[in-house]
Amino acid sequence: MCTPTQFYWFIIAQRNILTSNQVTKSEIISEIARKTGINKSNVQLAVEVLFRSIQSAVSERGQVHFRGFGSFLLKKRARKIARNITQNTAIIIEEHYVPSFKPSKAFIDKIKTRVKDSV
Repeated sequence: MCTPTQFYWFIIAQRNILTSNQVTKSEIISEIARKTGINKSNVQLAVEVLFRSIQSAVSERGQVHFRGFGSFLLKKRARKIARNITQNTAIIIEEHYVPSFKPSKAFIDKIKTRVKDSV
């Protein structure tokens, strides 16, 4: 069995895993299992561990960087006044943090060239 980091790099190295406009986690797991010959349950476990590792690292440390792919990070949202339209009242939304993803320059360039080639 491979580590989550090894598994991540395997996913990055594969091309054309995602063939439709919307892909589910189970479709990715099936595709990886088919291409690698690894048991589906082991692939699912590795994907779940990878996701949980990213979630815990972002919640504890604030950032996770994958070179050539992007970064998962926390963004601070300032305190603001919003409106409740149904009751026509103002409410205060306190300062809070939200998870965010920032793609790497290489990732952005790859998307731009693919979109340009397909048009």
